[in-house]
Amino acid sequence: MSEAVTVIGAGLAGSEAAWQAAEAGCEVVLYEMRPNKMTPAHRSAYFGELVCSNSFGSKLPDRATGMLKAEMEALGSIVVKIAEAHSVPAGGALAVDREGYGNALTRVIEEHPKIEVRYAEAERLPDTGIVVVASGPLTSEKLAGEIQKLTGEDYLYFFDALSPIVEADSINMDICFRASRHGESDGAGDYLNCPMDRNEYLAFVAALQDAERIELKDFEKSEDLFFEGCLPIEVIAERGEKALAYGPMRPVGLDDPRTGRWPYAVVQLRQDNAAGSLYNLVGFQTNIKWGEQERILRMIPGLKDADFVRFGQMHRNTFINAPRLLMPTMEMKQRTGLFFAGQIVGVEGYMGNAASGLLAGKNAAARVRGETLLELPRETMLGALAWYVSHAEVGHFQPMKANFGIMPSLNPHVRNKRARYQAYVQRGQEFLKCHVYGRGES
Repeated sequence: MSEAVTVIGAGLAGSEAAWQAAEAGCEVVLYEMRPNKMTPAHRSAYFGELVCSNSFGSKLPDRATGMLKAEMEALGSIVVKIAEAHSVPAGGALAVDREGYGNALTRVIEEHPKIEVRYAEAERLPDTGIVVVASGPLTSEKLAGEIQKLTGEDYLYFFDALSPIVEADSINMDICFRASRHGESDGAGDYLNCPMDRNEYLAFVAALQDAERIELKDFEKSEDLFFEGCLPIEVIAERGEKALAYGPMRPVGLDDPRTGRWPYAVVQLRQDNAAGSLYNLVGFQTNIKWGEQERILRMIPGLKDADFVRFGQMHRNTFINAPRLLMPTMEMKQRTGLFFAGQIVGVEGYMGNAASGLLAGKNAAARVRGETLLELPRETMLGALAWYVSHAEVGHFQPMKANFGIMPSLNPHVRNKRARYQAYVQRGQEFLKCHVYGRGES
């Protein structure tokens, strides 16, 4: 086995792909342009840098992301392993200390004896060989041009955004209270909650609607370009007076200890680092200008005197028309040995990105060894994601994150939602065990 696997990009997908190929015995060359060339969203040289939330999503076994996480653990995911080792309290979610997580992932990849890291921009695609493109939603202009030439079509665009982060000591805990929805935490609660009455909420919504935003180019101004799961708060506010109160500011399950009742609306803050010194505003992605952000965010009860470590920022994501180009193995239909993974294929969510990299990395190694590629059953969450991005309608393809709606229906149908989700998980575990371990993998 002399042929090396080339991996472009050391984000979540690229790091996972490089690790999987190396663990399978392949020599791997991993290209990462940071820190020599940064993107508008990244702030460090860490592999797998989390540029938005610090949460990988639910870790509960009967949730879609929890199901995907369990499958990745069974398949030997390095991203999940390190995330677990650097987790911070977040109720039923897997959230991590950004610094500790990023440092650990970078170190384990750099120190792998079969991975050669080249800190340089990959300006072109290799003409031959086994390649995994995991260049992410902010692919450099030169490489994007090369991919466009190869695929023969324009890119599709959508937007992702970063939530503001505040220093914990600057939050007024005489106003805010600690709690998780519906008793999700064993303790006092993993989230800080800033309660709003009706008048405070309406004033806040009005300020968002009138806020000055960063100017977008003409082709960027359609709301259709925003990914529904990560809408900026000002876009949600435009949808109606109560849109935020039924969205990221919903108060359901959060009893204010001072009143014994739910507030009219609430802003939740989640721990962002292991020390508990930083908290991010959950679901508060925004494209409002920073000066305006500071003014408006200080309207939130408990954050009037907050010290903001980072304000929100929006950036453009790029993805290929995967249903036209890819197979469920993440290999390109028109070119054997060329794989894509991560957000560039239209997979959403940190866990989904890493999972697609895991699949691409395993299959890149299989190509080197001349083995049959791994195509996971649709009854598994990773198999359902891979099937979706490779079989969705070409003309209306949009990014997708892990969810039970993309899985084959149960037969017979289970009416109760909780029982239905548990049935999906049980079925997926059985299919994963038969399909993967039946191949001799562990």
